[in-house]
Amino acid sequence: MPLSGTGSAPTFVTVLLRGLLAGLVAGLLAGTFAYVVGEPHVEAAIALEEAAHAEPATGGHQHDEDALVSRNGQRGGLFLATALFGAAMGGLLATAYVLLNRRRRTVDDGWSGLLLAGGALLGAVIVPFLKYPPNPPAVGDPATINQRTVTYLLLVVLGLVAVWSGSLGYRSVGEQAPVWLRAAAAVGGFLLVTGVAYVVLPSFQEVPGDFPATLLWSFRLASLGTQVVLWTGIGLLFAALMHRQRAVTDARPAG
Repeated sequence: MPLSGTGSAPTFVTVLLRGLLAGLVAGLLAGTFAYVVGEPHVEAAIALEEAAHAEPATGGHQHDEDALVSRNGQRGGLFLATALFGAAMGGLLATAYVLLNRRRRTVDDGWSGLLLAGGALLGAVIVPFLKYPPNPPAVGDPATINQRTVTYLLLVVLGLVAVWSGSLGYRSVGEQAPVWLRAAAAVGGFLLVTGVAYVVLPSFQEVPGDFPATLLWSFRLASLGTQVVLWTGIGLLFAALMHRQRAVTDARPAG
């Protein structure tokens, strides 16, 4: 499936491989960020959980004894998880890039990749984060985990719909309209869908009143930072790879 009318244009498989590579590297970078910045907050939250469940007769218990995977195993698995997730997201980004190719308003492959990654970050990460920010271990009612998971995934979908709505609003006013009017239409379309989603979906207030607020928000910001690193890395690396591909294609002699 070529991306343009030229015979030397990259195929879908070529674009997909670049997306997977960009996602894999970005996932490892995100895993490094999560390990350096997020792990101390996870350890602090686990320590609070152990203290809260300590048994006077035994002097407490260790978290590793109750967990199916030890903390060392969890730390090692962090990089594997972020790498695989990053590769999957890079593959999805590459697929969206190809599917939306005919609707692109710019011939710059790198810029198009950055826009797609930015839209994914906004719709699939930031929109859900503002409604359902992540909680550290020991926070949350296990009885509501299924409901929280479903509503979170639903908000991810609605967040992407909101980004699409903003893009549709930007194009709907016409190319001859002033830039400020097109931007206003984009923001209006995005906020309309986001606002409806926030009102319709339920809220969950499960953070104990005595849980340290500083630790809570440090953990949440570290989680958000991990996603920002991931999607920024995917966007920049995919853009660089596509720009290089375009440069190589343009340098080839015609015919």
